[in-house]
Amino acid sequence: MELGSEDKLILITNDDGLYAEGLRTLLEVMEEFGKIVLVSTIESMSGMSQALTVKTPLRVKLLEETDNRRIYTCNGTPTDSIKLAVNQLLGRKPDWVVSGINHGANASVSVLYSGTMAAALEGCLYGINSVGFSLNDFSRTANFRPCKKYIRIVMKTLAGQSLPPGICLNVNIPAVGEDDIKGIMICRQAKGNWKEEFEKRKDPMGRTYYWLTGMFHNHEPEATDTDEWALANGYVSIVPVSVDMTAHWYLDDLKQRFGA
Repeated sequence: MELGSEDKLILITNDDGLYAEGLRTLLEVMEEFGKIVLVSTIESMSGMSQALTVKTPLRVKLLEETDNRRIYTCNGTPTDSIKLAVNQLLGRKPDWVVSGINHGANASVSVLYSGTMAAALEGCLYGINSVGFSLNDFSRTANFRPCKKYIRIVMKTLAGQSLPPGICLNVNIPAVGEDDIKGIMICRQAKGNWKEEFEKRKDPMGRTYYWLTGMFHNHEPEATDTDEWALANGYVSIVPVSVDMTAHWYLDDLKQRFGA
């Protein structure tokens, strides 16, 4: 793959693995917007957040190269994939980092755990326009086709523009038919938390193990300006996410308490 001076270069990854339908759908759409370098692990890396591989060597294998795309697999996390691509695999900084389409929503505090959104956050740390796409459907038969229209809308709307430094976009798409999606809402992250429970089980050898389960609890179900409300009511939610996690509103209070 050769890049001309006018070619857009798009770096793609995900956390569901190389053969996930969401990634294939994203690749199909993003090839309309530029030349692609895709880096992903074979297996799922869901829930890895911003984890880095520090105890084992990272290995990368080129699986496919055409005039318009290169596809690599690596044994690291989604964040590793972005770092490797930007520092070693690409000839120049990409125009976009696009992550997803995640199998399941990354609304509210799920953004803290998501490998898909971690990759987008890593991209904006490099000063690259970055966006993560997720579909609010965890089922094995999830239909990713309605996502295509809204990926195109997001990319066309932002074409030629730069996102502010340290900010990426978290885009979540409701699990309804394309004709039933009401539109796009620009929203804030809902306040909530996951209430985790662990099922105690026995393996075939009689040894005890624990399996993580849990339910999300929305702390403000009546608020109509959140990503959770948007998804529940048939809207695509777009939340600008910042790498700056400072609680700015609390700084003055802390300064008074510590006399600083």
